[in-house]
Amino acid sequence: MKTTFKYDHYYKYDELKSNIEFFAEKYPDLVSCEVNCVTEEGRNQYAVTITNKKTGDALSKPGWYLDGNIHAGEVTSSMAAMHTMDYLITNYGEDDTVTKLLDTTTVYIIPRVTPDGAETYLSTPYMLRSANRDYLPEEGGIKGEDLDDDGVMRMMRIKTPYGAWKKDAKDPSVMIKRDPSDTEGEFYDIYTEGVLEAFEGDENLKTKKASWGLDFNRNFPLGWWPDYRQPGAGKYPLSNPECKALADFVLAHPNIGGAAIGHTSGGLLLYPPGTKASKAAPSFDIKVMKEIAEMGKQELGYKPMNIFDSFIHDQESYDSGAFDDWCYQTQGIPCYTVEFWDVPTKAGKPHIWGGEEEPDAGLERYYACVKWVKENAPQYYSDWKEYDHPAFGKVEIGGINFKFTLQNPPENFLCAELEADTKFNIRFAKAMPQLAIDCVNSEKIADGVYKITALVGNHGYLPTNLTEEAKILKVAKPVCVAVKGGEVIGGKAEEKIDALAGYSQTATGAFYGNISTFANACAKKKLSWVIKAAEGTVITIEACSEKAGKAVKEITL
Repeated sequence: MKTTFKYDHYYKYDELKSNIEFFAEKYPDLVSCEVNCVTEEGRNQYAVTITNKKTGDALSKPGWYLDGNIHAGEVTSSMAAMHTMDYLITNYGEDDTVTKLLDTTTVYIIPRVTPDGAETYLSTPYMLRSANRDYLPEEGGIKGEDLDDDGVMRMMRIKTPYGAWKKDAKDPSVMIKRDPSDTEGEFYDIYTEGVLEAFEGDENLKTKKASWGLDFNRNFPLGWWPDYRQPGAGKYPLSNPECKALADFVLAHPNIGGAAIGHTSGGLLLYPPGTKASKAAPSFDIKVMKEIAEMGKQELGYKPMNIFDSFIHDQESYDSGAFDDWCYQTQGIPCYTVEFWDVPTKAGKPHIWGGEEEPDAGLERYYACVKWVKENAPQYYSDWKEYDHPAFGKVEIGGINFKFTLQNPPENFLCAELEADTKFNIRFAKAMPQLAIDCVNSEKIADGVYKITALVGNHGYLPTNLTEEAKILKVAKPVCVAVKGGEVIGGKAEEKIDALAGYSQTATGAFYGNISTFANACAKKKLSWVIKAAEGTVITIEACSEKAGKAVKEITL
């Protein structure tokens, strides 16, 4: 796929910033860039708007939203957002699909939600969830550190008679669980490579609780719980400025009709609701989200899955406060969490989602993944090596670089993931509702009196109200149709249509061996007015929809 920049490495902040500014400066008729918020360390959370400004204001067109990197370590998602941005801008005017999309639709992209967290992840050995700022820290335990200065925090095994692990006799680099009858031999505990911070209590070791424990994707108002139930959720909903900036952006751009939210990993296309079973949601909404997700499956090979039904493990104390649920369950916007990258499937040991697995299936999966890393990204694997630990004496350090193997693709696998996602994003954006005025006619019924008729319709897949959830929430807005240029003496100068269906609501199927359109969706409506005006007057019909854009037609009497 043709792009301006290369996608064979992960961008740190300065490169991401430079590329965004390049596009905004070189393509002023297509690209606008704003600072959505400034982080505690002074970095910008950028929001980029892409549309052909000559065909209308951004808010006058259907909008589609894309983001990445709400979790600091999930940097594939920010690269995917940058790739989609690059491809759309670079190919506008050359590719017919891209050109039509940006002529008729507005694409909003926030490529890196947490620039501070991502920079720490990419520039240091440290792991973190969302931001490099303390949140309910606790003292004591083994704290992750890069002891041997190789730039990576790996595993650390400590020989102890109390250990729960032992070396595999067939391969000493592999650690297997000690079984109930193992009373003779060498045994180990395994921790993150790190230092020991003193803690009160006995001599039993523990891993220190992460001080950088904020989880931005638990900080949104829908389903928010305090930390006792939802670790990392923050002091109150939208207490993190990066999260508040996202919510404010969506509310400030009411034309947004679909959203793709980038994460890693798992090779999944997750769709809401995530706080209740899918059967409790409107059946039309689930149908639509499944059909859009099927396009993602075709392009990415990822498995579509409802969050609550199959992805979460605890359906009583489930994870919540997520951005996708907030978008759908407060704004009625169909959205997806895209979990990029799936080593277990590549390694022949895929996850079994929503079902029971055999005991130790996770351990078998892990070692299949390690084998895959050794064969496909050996630069990210290190055999066990002795190290003189200041607290534990002789220990061994080794294993994979989790960051760029299991959590994100090795660089030589990155671009393929991004290209597949860009193809899905374009198809998803094309599913937005699209308002149209198919025809306008006039009929002279007396001197200076005319009957005007117009057929107003929605050419898109989604209805102008997007979802049934939007109706339930009472956030769906009507289509407004206005006639201008003469005195309206019959009908209303401004008509309101509750909603226009999309072709997603057309009833189709098979009937006695033949396929059939059983019933067209209510996707169009004929309106008429009686207007008093002189011959030669230009009459303008203007239709507007918050989610489906604007359409204008003129007729001369």
